[in-house]
Amino acid sequence: MSIFSIATSGLSAASLRVNVAASNIANVQTTGALPASGGSSPSAGAGSPGIAPAFPAPYVPLRVDQVSQSSGATPGGTIAKVSTVSPSYTAQSDPSAPFANKDGLVAAPNVDIANEFAQLAAAKYSFIANAKVIEAYSETTESLLDITT
Repeated sequence: MSIFSIATSGLSAASLRVNVAASNIANVQTTGALPASGGSSPSAGAGSPGIAPAFPAPYVPLRVDQVSQSSGATPGGTIAKVSTVSPSYTAQSDPSAPFANKDGLVAAPNVDIANEFAQLAAAKYSFIANAKVIEAYSETTESLLDITT
């Protein structure tokens, strides 16, 4: 695997990490019906029996799992995959929500804001480091071409 492809895989992973952290931060206050309460099932909804309004499902927070990429005997680069956080929600009191269960609880996403900002910082420095690798690779290749011509 070339230096360029290793660095670009790092850039892609950093970009994915930023997108996932931004999504989690943007949806930190997006609540929904508790899955155990069956907030969207006909028997659990408020109103007339058999007719339930469609309530939003709780936001499922995401995380990036980054592992080393191997190409045969030559390791290099990285692969980043998105998966869900487990447990994906926590019970939160919000009795005024139309989809709250009988105890007034709703499902809030299990997002740690401090961790999300740490992920953004890590992605920033990873992006900078990989961009510097590409810049150094470009400069080295350019000076090599100048020597040979």
